[in-house]
Amino acid sequence: MAGKNGYVQLVVRGDDTYCVINAPKDGGEPCKVSDVVAYLDRQQLKEYDLKALANACANREANTEFRVGMKPFRPYNEIMEIDIMEDRMSARCRFYPASEGGSLMDEREICIQLQQAKVVYGVDPEAIHDFLNNRQFNTDYVFAKGKEPRQGHDGKIEYFFNTNPNTKPKKLEDGTVDYHDLNTVSMVQKGQKLARLIAPDHGDPGVDVMGNVIKPYNVREFHLDFGNNIVANEDRTEIYTEVTGHATLTGGKVFVSDVLEIPADVDNSTGDIEYNGAVLIKGNVKSGFKVSAKGDIVVEGVVEGAYIQSEGQIVIKRGIHGMNKGVLEAKGNVISKFIESARVSSGGYIETEGIMHSKVAAATEVHVAGKKGLIAGGVVRAGNLIETQILGSEMGAQTQVEVGSSPEKKAKYNALADAIKEKKKELDTIKPILENFTAKIASGEKIPQDKLLYVQKLAASYKVMQADLEPLRQEFDALHQEISSESDARVKVYKNAYPGVTVVISEVSLTTREARGFCQFVREGGDVRVKNL
Repeated sequence: MAGKNGYVQLVVRGDDTYCVINAPKDGGEPCKVSDVVAYLDRQQLKEYDLKALANACANREANTEFRVGMKPFRPYNEIMEIDIMEDRMSARCRFYPASEGGSLMDEREICIQLQQAKVVYGVDPEAIHDFLNNRQFNTDYVFAKGKEPRQGHDGKIEYFFNTNPNTKPKKLEDGTVDYHDLNTVSMVQKGQKLARLIAPDHGDPGVDVMGNVIKPYNVREFHLDFGNNIVANEDRTEIYTEVTGHATLTGGKVFVSDVLEIPADVDNSTGDIEYNGAVLIKGNVKSGFKVSAKGDIVVEGVVEGAYIQSEGQIVIKRGIHGMNKGVLEAKGNVISKFIESARVSSGGYIETEGIMHSKVAAATEVHVAGKKGLIAGGVVRAGNLIETQILGSEMGAQTQVEVGSSPEKKAKYNALADAIKEKKKELDTIKPILENFTAKIASGEKIPQDKLLYVQKLAASYKVMQADLEPLRQEFDALHQEISSESDARVKVYKNAYPGVTVVISEVSLTTREARGFCQFVREGGDVRVKNL
């Protein structure tokens, strides 16, 4: 049961009025000095010692009384204070008890005072009854509550552009890539839904305790705007392409055009981009945003600390400055002006003019060319070849390059070989048994029923093991081909390789101790060797 708060009560003794500060009970709150002072001021009782009042309020153990003025003309009646909250959504009431001979308030008087305070909506009779049945003083009772408005939401348009892109960057005679001359196409198929209109919800009004209507926030309405070769449904809430072509959104209008084109930056104005085809971004990709596409992604500006994922190629014309959180992930090739403080992975090759303090991995090759042609800091991995102008730095940035099979790949290769050998052994054990019984059955020999059931189960197991063996062989063959092609894995440096660089070829490593130029790192036997180009 909740404790009772302390409260103030006036009593008359002879020709004087006394104030009794009743101590709280069962953990309730004591009287506040400011509340008691305000109450006495309303009763025009000023003949008291403020220090005595403060001491009385601080006493949690016993009731305390002190003189506050002369005897009144009539007894003090019960008083109700009404406090309407600033938002006018509730009215809180607090009561002070009557003195001896004073009258208590009833429900009618409470309601009249609420009306006089202009509280006309949301009055709660049950809350009033609860007070009348169990009076507690210096305690807040909420006797009226307003109704909050139900806020609606803006209308919006959802877009569904599905494409099949093809991007092929053009290589120049010197081996570098022309980042400007690109052909990017985004396809949509005839009959495909392009956009859907979602109507706004206008919400419902509310009412405060003073009867004022509270309107919900205004919401925005939209309509579908589109060009040729597009048809709308009957209520104009969905649009479809009438032809196989290309969809784009320009100035809020949908066109059948050449490419899904983001005309400026990917930032707060666009949100993340997720698309089933290729994406061309005319500006930059700001830190913290994500671009994901089924096809190629081309960014004409800079990628900051963003996440870029493509099932095709990624081309970054002005490079990625990742700020240690930028990521490029492509199933195809990655072509970027430079790569700095980023993580990059490619299912094909990576081509750039500089890699600095990054984690870079390519399934086949990493080419670092151009004026700088620098790999400095971080880890760079490739299946077959890493070639660069400069490897490491004069400042000794911790740099590691890796080519060839990883220990994990070799362990998987060996495990597959063992699993295939074991299954073949089991098959070789079962096969003669099945052949023997097959021959007996073909010759007309009668086979006991129990042995026949045994052979049937054995044949079923044989088929299951054969089925299990095939995917293991396919995976083993693929790994075998990869590992065989890595025998020529190497790192080529066309200008300078600085001291302190770690070169790993498969599981063998070498840390350079002196500067070398125009050299390559290859594996011979169990060592990494440095040779002239």
